[in-house]
Amino acid sequence: MEARDHELKKELAATLQARGELGAEYESVLVESFLEKVEQRLDTTLDRRVRRQLAEQQMADARGARPAQPETFGERHALGIVSLILAVPLSAIGVVNAGLGGLVVAWLGIVGVNAFQAARSGGLFRHGDERRSSDWKD
Repeated sequence: MEARDHELKKELAATLQARGELGAEYESVLVESFLEKVEQRLDTTLDRRVRRQLAEQQMADARGARPAQPETFGERHALGIVSLILAVPLSAIGVVNAGLGGLVVAWLGIVGVNAFQAARSGGLFRHGDERRSSDWKD
């Protein structure tokens, strides 16, 4: 990247020198020319990054890997939080209607729903190495 920055600095210096030699009437043309070169450089860099990302995504798809989707705390734990909030009224309803058996059934349902969600999202059966695989990417 340093060589490319050096090239860009040389282009800017040449543009400023040409402006000094040609005068202010050519300033807009020189600035537009310089900005076109900067835009081309940005387009080239962006194209390269997009192609690399697409290639990485195609490789992951070919391997059958799931795309990495960053999750926030709320997304990851929303069902657990809602389950704990609903556990109180569900427990009360279970105890009032069926006694201790109703309480057990209510909690088995809560645990079952959370276990299913954890297994579906891969959080229950993932190994530690798989969770941290993205830490090694550049």
